[in-house]
Amino acid sequence: MNVSLIWWGLGIYIAVSVFIAFLSRTGKQTNMGAYFLGDRKMGGFVSALSYSATTYSAFMLVGLAGLTYRGGVGALGFELIYLMGVSLIAFFGPRFWIVGKKYGYITPSEMIGDRYQSKAVAIAIAISNCLFLIPYSAVQLAGVGYLLQGVSNQQISFSTGVIIAVILAIVFAYIAGMRSVAWTDSLQSLFMIIGSTLVVLFLIHELGGFTGFFQQLETSHPEMLAVPGNGYFSFLTFIGLTIPWFFFSISNPQVSQRLFMPASLKSMRHMLLGFMIFGLIYTFVSIFWGYSAFLLEPGLDNPDLATPVVLSSSAIPPVLAVIVMVGIIAAAVSTIDSILLTLSSMFAKDVYGNIRKNTTDRVQLKIGKFIIPVIALLAYLFAELQLDLIAVLSVASSAGLIVVVPAIIGAFFWKRGTAAAVLASTIIPGALVLILELLQAKPFGLASGLWGLILSILLFIFVSLFTNAPTQKANEFIDYIKKNLQNKK
Repeated sequence: MNVSLIWWGLGIYIAVSVFIAFLSRTGKQTNMGAYFLGDRKMGGFVSALSYSATTYSAFMLVGLAGLTYRGGVGALGFELIYLMGVSLIAFFGPRFWIVGKKYGYITPSEMIGDRYQSKAVAIAIAISNCLFLIPYSAVQLAGVGYLLQGVSNQQISFSTGVIIAVILAIVFAYIAGMRSVAWTDSLQSLFMIIGSTLVVLFLIHELGGFTGFFQQLETSHPEMLAVPGNGYFSFLTFIGLTIPWFFFSISNPQVSQRLFMPASLKSMRHMLLGFMIFGLIYTFVSIFWGYSAFLLEPGLDNPDLATPVVLSSSAIPPVLAVIVMVGIIAAAVSTIDSILLTLSSMFAKDVYGNIRKNTTDRVQLKIGKFIIPVIALLAYLFAELQLDLIAVLSVASSAGLIVVVPAIIGAFFWKRGTAAAVLASTIIPGALVLILELLQAKPFGLASGLWGLILSILLFIFVSLFTNAPTQKANEFIDYIKKNLQNKK
């Protein structure tokens, strides 16, 4: 691919994105709610596109396509189960929104800490989220670095790609906080889905249309259309991959924090509907991309290289290849800037705000803004090291974050849940997940996320039964939700 064409594509994308970010500025973001939640006034359309861009990182056209290349149609089942898990928003979303409005919560960890009446709970969950999400951000940065390095045939260095992604994420976060991130996310989500859809349709056309496409797979590689097919998607592997992803919408703070932002429950419903449509289209686009790469470039040792290899091949016109490249970079940046805002708000509100007593909202906002480049620098350093440890922690991220799910469910439905139980069910299973991932161990064939979730459920229930619950807050919290849900019917 011509390097000047790559730079022109990047330049146009950056210029338009920065312009949109500045357009999004309305008023002054002088408090935590305005800066980190867009003043809780996000409309349904912007919320849907921003939620889509945040959720669907570069994993889709690189990771999911690579998973399809490696194991076939089982990857579709894996991603569709994730999409089914998003239906949890229909159930939990209104509950997040209702208590967020009443109590003014900024972060999911603040909500959990207040519900269980424990600052230690808020601090522990915030630190745990940082532990798992900073390396995950580093992998997104590394993805941009490897992509630009690959499509330019080494003429653009890995470090240059990483630095571009870091700077863009920081700029989008700083211009207007969540408002600029949401609007640039909306633009980036359109880049992602329009560009990738056009190229996949072009690839399928080049491979003989849909009929010829599936005939080639069915005739030459029938195992790619069956489960377990070539053996990659065994039952235990499939379960180990899908269970953590099923709960992604409530376990990942950069996603669940979005549930505090819609202007109304009607906006939230529009957000959910828009995301489901976007997600279904993007899922099939990514699966077809993986199959197309398999037919065009079979025999790759590393399936994750399928996308860069196809983009740099003669099968795709350079202009279309640049469009997809920009879409993948946009997907990565939209995930990174959202994580930067979420983790910085959690540090300011839940760590600094609970350790330093009587800190004002304005001081917390200053701390949050200060910590954004610090988190970005940590992610950059992780990415530059290119250690296997990063890959291990990224795989462990969804598995490590799932351990908070029992505490979230308990917050809304079980008045008997206690702070001690939340701490035990978060810290101990989280440590277990990390150890299993570092050792690459799967006891009895079960993935670390399953062990973490099972242990978390058991600890949350049994520790709660033997410790004291914050009865007054539990009654107030749960009863208020019930009353408001009934009024909204």
